[in-house]
Amino acid sequence: MPNPEAIAPETIATRRLTLRRFRPDDAAAFHPILSDVEAMRYWSTPPHRDFAETQDWIERTIAAVGAGQADDFIALHDGHIIGKAGLWHGNELGMIFARNSWGRGFASEAVRAVIERAFARGLASIKADVDPRNGKSLRLLRKLGFVETGSAERTLLIGGEWVDSIYFELNPAHGAL
Repeated sequence: MPNPEAIAPETIATRRLTLRRFRPDDAAAFHPILSDVEAMRYWSTPPHRDFAETQDWIERTIAAVGAGQADDFIALHDGHIIGKAGLWHGNELGMIFARNSWGRGFASEAVRAVIERAFARGLASIKADVDPRNGKSLRLLRKLGFVETGSAERTLLIGGEWVDSIYFELNPAHGAL
């Protein structure tokens, strides 16, 4: 698979955000998000306990983008890192934002940009796997036109707790963006 940087630019500008690729020196600014119990409540891993864990996560993210396995972006508002949004495994949406940015529409703005980019590049659909307790993500996905395609119990073991999943999909025909 070709390097995604050869296909499309590294930066996406929205009305209030700049989305750009992760860099190794982002770890210090991103660690407070990945170590925040509330921000990580519905993430696929427990909160990061130490800085090295965040450094490793960022290195793996950078490598995945470079290998064409992800199309992931860090989100900046007024030059400050507030979260991330992107696609993994080709078409699986993932996002996380700092608590102090919640309720301001930043996640919606970033995810819309990622979706528009994906469809402009010819992606047929985008999928999402959401913990049913994550009301904010459920509302966002529905607002963006994602359609629920199913659910399953005990899909992921996170920090000793089994969580369930609700599955969603968006394709250009849904058109709610």
